[in-house]
Amino acid sequence: MDELSILIGGKAGDGINQAGLLIAKLFNQLGYRVYVYIDYPSLIRGGHNFSIIRVSKNRISAHRDKIDFILALNQDTVNFHNKRLKDSTRIIFDSDLVQAPGMGLSLKNILKEESAPVITGNSVLIGALAKSIGIKWEVLEDVFRRNLSKETDLNLALAKRGYSEAKELLRVDIPEQDILPVLTGNEAIGLGLLSGGLESYIAYPMTPSSGILHFLADVAEDFNLKVIHPENEIAVMLMSLGFSYAGEKVAVGTSGGGFCLMIEGLSLSGMAELPVVIVVSQRPGPSTGIPTYTSQGDLGFILNAGHGEFVRFVAAPGDVDEAFYWSKLALNISWKIQIPSIIISDKALSEGSFSFDKTAINALKEEGPLLWDKKEIYKRYLDTKDGISPLAYPSVKDAVIKVNSYEHDQNGITTEDPDIATAMYRKRLRKQTKLINELEKHEVVKTYGKKSSSTALLCWGSNKGICKEVAELLGIKVIQPIVLSPFPLEQFKNALVGVKKLIAVENNATSQLVKLINSYGLDVDNKILKYDGRPFSLEELEAEVKKLI
Repeated sequence: MDELSILIGGKAGDGINQAGLLIAKLFNQLGYRVYVYIDYPSLIRGGHNFSIIRVSKNRISAHRDKIDFILALNQDTVNFHNKRLKDSTRIIFDSDLVQAPGMGLSLKNILKEESAPVITGNSVLIGALAKSIGIKWEVLEDVFRRNLSKETDLNLALAKRGYSEAKELLRVDIPEQDILPVLTGNEAIGLGLLSGGLESYIAYPMTPSSGILHFLADVAEDFNLKVIHPENEIAVMLMSLGFSYAGEKVAVGTSGGGFCLMIEGLSLSGMAELPVVIVVSQRPGPSTGIPTYTSQGDLGFILNAGHGEFVRFVAAPGDVDEAFYWSKLALNISWKIQIPSIIISDKALSEGSFSFDKTAINALKEEGPLLWDKKEIYKRYLDTKDGISPLAYPSVKDAVIKVNSYEHDQNGITTEDPDIATAMYRKRLRKQTKLINELEKHEVVKTYGKKSSSTALLCWGSNKGICKEVAELLGIKVIQPIVLSPFPLEQFKNALVGVKKLIAVENNATSQLVKLINSYGLDVDNKILKYDGRPFSLEELEAEVKKLI
């Protein structure tokens, strides 16, 4: 068996997300590479929740429409996903609530006999699944003990009931390859920031970025990290700039609506030259939109946010490896160049779970800022050749450290003098050259698939993985710009060499990446756009691309 897709579904409160992750880690323990897509409405109770767990001998980051196993905790799971069934699909279900062909287990009786709460019923189905595909009980027990911190023995007893009542239907092959960690995109971003020397993380919870806040709060004591939840996103941004002024490496996280409230603070970062990393995880808008689903609709907003002109660094990683790497690099760049850096994610990346390549951890070194050498009188905004002024922090002896949102001279003193204003504007904009030079050390545009092909898919962010798979199936090329500001025009043009048909793939309605490359005199031949809040499935994108090649 090269790959398998499993769907587990129920209502909010049935523990579907946790169950999906347990299934993923069960296969991960066998050496498979995994991807988990979670789908849930913005409800505390009720509604239909489901997770699709796809496992493969190869690394993957997209889901399929067709399913090999369905684990149904309610009738909706069977009814809503009828189109996903194949002739070979096997259904394991709660026989008290579901009518379906397949293997039924009476969760009501099992839970009563074990004195277990309803939310633990998914453990019974996971146990039955493990037996059905020939996974040894010892493997299942080890995964439960590693990943369940509450009522572990009870959940194992329930899984044992399902395991005992099931029969083997399909035996999986165990890949002979290393076991990789399984991380969500939010966890990878958090780990990247920590690896880059993060000292403070400030955020107001907003789906789908909230996972970064929760993850970092859980590990804060281990890393001597300050994690703060202020009253709103305005306070988040202003507080972060206070930490930055004090010399602490700081990051904030939000989604589009929260980023709206941060914009004045973003401009303050640009004028006061206060480094900060902002993670923006996209969801559909405008306004509240569809808050628990995915989108790539904020690119234009992020690239142009803030009043006035100032240098910013914007990167859109495409998977967990890149999320780790570019979040760490964003901290380095912010502090080396004293600018705001923005990491763009989305729900598909932030809340999806993926196999993580551990080699990404050591691929980049933490770097610090240029510090004041104490040889001359300190000027916070010293006008230097590259626009970067040496930093000093409050309480440093013999240094007056004045930052200013108003236009200012080299000492930070407010001014409206036209010559000084022009000189300081030019000083800040000279950082763009330094930033471009820094980025030349990194692979800012990536290509995949058949690189000699004259047809290429153009994608950004979380569409990387699915475009790679489709390209490999169809024998075409993929071009993925990771850095979006400053846009790496020369590298992008190099990637286009030999391409006669360029097809853009985006999760928005107005092809925002296409608009960006249009501004440089480049164009695409076709666009495949999806904006219903759901990511592309493998079958869906393959069919759309086939129509165009």
